[in-house]
Amino acid sequence: MSDISSILVVGYGSMGRRRIRLVKELIPDAKIICVDSNADRQVQAKEAGFIVASTIDEGISYSPDIAFVCTSPGRHADIIIELLNGGIHVFTELNLTSDKYDEIKATADKNNKVVFVSSTLIYKRQMEVFREIVSSQNKPVTYMYHVGQYLPDWHPWESYKDFFIGRKETNGVREIMAIQLPWIIRTFGNVADVKVLHQRCTGLDINFPDSVILSIEHENGNIGSFLVDVTSRTAVTKLEIIGEDVHLTWNGHNDDLLKLNLETKEFEQIKVYETEEHIEGYSDNIAEEPYRDEIREFLKAIEGEDIRYGLSDDRYVLEIIDNIERNYGKRYEYDI
Repeated sequence: MSDISSILVVGYGSMGRRRIRLVKELIPDAKIICVDSNADRQVQAKEAGFIVASTIDEGISYSPDIAFVCTSPGRHADIIIELLNGGIHVFTELNLTSDKYDEIKATADKNNKVVFVSSTLIYKRQMEVFREIVSSQNKPVTYMYHVGQYLPDWHPWESYKDFFIGRKETNGVREIMAIQLPWIIRTFGNVADVKVLHQRCTGLDINFPDSVILSIEHENGNIGSFLVDVTSRTAVTKLEIIGEDVHLTWNGHNDDLLKLNLETKEFEQIKVYETEEHIEGYSDNIAEEPYRDEIREFLKAIEGEDIRYGLSDDRYVLEIIDNIERNYGKRYEYDI
């Protein structure tokens, strides 16, 4: 890490500030350059002691070694390509479209630079526990998973209508699926088929379903139901994994992962973190450790180590989500 002396952060919103805080823990002496076209955020970044640029070209002129793309999902591709052509390794936050992925890969290869795609939950240790336990089974398992939170509560300091989660192309349901499906697929296997049910049950001013149920069949025989919503008035993360030789439950926190002891028939706690770090303003089931761990893996990737999740993995997930959304207009008829 000692050869990284300057870091460019594109987007000084909540995620940009989070990445700065965490990367400064890992590389404390690095110079931070912030690119944001918003005048208020420029003032905030300057007051925090960072170099401020209003354009990416200006940011690149400071010759940063690495960059974090923390702008709204759906608009990352051109930024990533410009940074790669500037000779910079790139960490990109969640993408909600696979726009220009072939060009991104070709540009990264041409410039011998790393593109690291964020998929934070893959780095959450509870998900590693699920993967280890599920992969150790010699029979298929079934899972039931629910993730949801009322859309206006995501960023209560701003209207959901002014935030990308309220737009059809980058909507909140799509974002939850893009966040969650990578670890689900990594744990339960590639997807063979998905059945989709959806509805609107709120008065929110949106043009996409606010509640979606996915029935997922995996290629290895595992099956699951995944309920995604922007309706739940409290933030919900609730998982149950069931098999002949395993029964797990989890409600999204550090201290509520339980595994059934098959001999005693009692649920026993599995605690993966001694403590969890949380940031004010976010739900208490959002911990900081996975965000820090994926930055560590990005820095290791620059040194030549393999990564767990790349552009091809992300394209696969986004293609599944595209197919799910194409099914929103369909209704199923059953013979009774």
